[in-house]
Amino acid sequence: MVDKLFEVIEEPISVEALIKKVESRNAGAITTFIGTVRELTGEKKTVYLEYQAYVPMAEKMLAQIGKEINDKWENTKVAITHRIGSLDITEIAVVIAVSSPHRKAAYQANEYAIERIKQIVPIWKKERWEDGEAWIGDQLGNVPYPTGKPEVKGESDD
Repeated sequence: MVDKLFEVIEEPISVEALIKKVESRNAGAITTFIGTVRELTGEKKTVYLEYQAYVPMAEKMLAQIGKEINDKWENTKVAITHRIGSLDITEIAVVIAVSSPHRKAAYQANEYAIERIKQIVPIWKKERWEDGEAWIGDQLGNVPYPTGKPEVKGESDD
């Protein structure tokens, strides 16, 4: 079985497994970004987060980000896994691993990946605080999803 480089999963993410996916004899650097659930967002104390996704499209968009990185930084290899479901404080929500011949490209590509995830991948979250909860919407926090998902024109209310 071939390891998938771009996944959305419900179980805890193995950082070591992602690193193994991008190891290469030609890589002089491997960078990882590990996004975790933080307790404080501004003044609000988070109890947990709930992530949901349109999984087939999310994985397709993660693969697109990988292609963008390969086009922009030569000889890079990328693996991205995002977790969905209910995550407690300090749990890992996303891991991005990038290998490249040189460290600068690995750092730049990794930062590019997390920014693109927030821009284009259909993953959204609900924040649960001590005094309530709210769907935050897209990962940039620009578009609210009060019902827990994007509103799609023509979608029935069935």
